[in-house]
Amino acid sequence: MNNTESGAAFTELLLEVFRLNGVLLTEGDRLTADLGLTSSRWQVMGAISEHPLSVPYIAREMGLTRQGVQKMVNILMKEGLVEFEDNPHHKSSKLVSLSAEGRKRLSRIDDIQRAWANQIARDHDVDDLKRTFRFIRQLRDTLERKQS
Repeated sequence: MNNTESGAAFTELLLEVFRLNGVLLTEGDRLTADLGLTSSRWQVMGAISEHPLSVPYIAREMGLTRQGVQKMVNILMKEGLVEFEDNPHHKSSKLVSLSAEGRKRLSRIDDIQRAWANQIARDHDVDDLKRTFRFIRQLRDTLERKQS
């Protein structure tokens, strides 16, 4: 069975998004290297920047495995960047929160990321960026609906 025209276009888009993800992870590692972090550690720290979350919740929200997130959290804990808190809703699933040092480090990363994003975005039309965001969000919503 051959792809329809839209199926082929979706497949091309999918492969390009995979490539983009690889480039973004490499860039994230580069941006955080001087702070002793990796892009995956930065992602976990960003997920808990507003309020503490459980490992399973972080994994679900980020589309990662619980085991992968737990591994990152354990590393961040050893480095003194996160802490565990009691979870009032689940006795055995602690909440993960940023430590004072974790907040400082994440603040520095955010400054670096903003400067990088502003530099990259200069080469692109803001309306194109917003349309692309909306389209990718719609695709993700469609895929998530199909999973449930």
